[in-house]
Amino acid sequence: MPTRTVQFKQVDVFTPVPFKGNPLAVIFDAEGLSTQRMQEIARWTNLSETAFLMPPTDPRADYRVRIFTTAVELPFAGHPTLGSAHALLDSGYTPKTPGRLVQECGVGLVTLAERDNGEWAFAAPPATIAPLSAAQNQRLADALSPAVIDFSAPPAAVNNGAPWLVVRVKDAAQCLALSLRGQARETLQALVAEVDTHGIAVYGPHDADGPATFELRVILLGAENIEDPVTGSANAALATLLTQQGRRPGASYTVRQGTALDRDGRVSIEYDDEAHGAPIWIGGSSVTVIDGTFCI
Repeated sequence: MPTRTVQFKQVDVFTPVPFKGNPLAVIFDAEGLSTQRMQEIARWTNLSETAFLMPPTDPRADYRVRIFTTAVELPFAGHPTLGSAHALLDSGYTPKTPGRLVQECGVGLVTLAERDNGEWAFAAPPATIAPLSAAQNQRLADALSPAVIDFSAPPAAVNNGAPWLVVRVKDAAQCLALSLRGQARETLQALVAEVDTHGIAVYGPHDADGPATFELRVILLGAENIEDPVTGSANAALATLLTQQGRRPGASYTVRQGTALDRDGRVSIEYDDEAHGAPIWIGGSSVTVIDGTFCI
């Protein structure tokens, strides 16, 4: 039975407008909860992720977060990183360093910074990149047909704490038209398991006068089989892969995600080449939708 009541917020991430981004449940003062209890709560909220805030164990951090989907705990995820930071600041928290937050999570410390436009952004964690084999590329092409993969940007498994199979298609229209059913879905499920990723992140470029630089869709094909509305870790994976492939569209660019779900997620990406390690910043707006208490 629940033994205490804590602060709770449900925030919409990567949108300034409620109900158009990716919702996140944030449970405050979660220290003392067992992993099993956190997983039960995350399964009950039934959102993409639920974040549990607690005091940090590293003195450099402002807070610690544990992140759960309805099925598993994640060492890192992008929209819970931005959403947790928003919820904490919205509760009245004062950062140790003005305009900066340091989050402690499963991948270590993640820095967040306030941008000039008032949005917050997180520094993408380091990532490993593993290109597919020729045979795997052929299976991928067969599964995504009639969508046209742009193999000039080779598909790759990118892991920054949340692993994704990143695939470029001809254009944004191809991305939006993508439909995974029957044998195609089964083929992709086997492939993403083979390359040890959560699912597939398919992106395509918009025209120069389009709503964003790229359209992105992220479809989970592991423990869960759903399309994710807006995905910070996949955007970080894409930004890292663009750098590795020499295909960065400039010092900054934007991504629209969630269109196929009647969402309008907007993600801003900025490369900071003057900083050590040339970090990638993934940013966006967040808005509080529910503010109350939670019995844990």
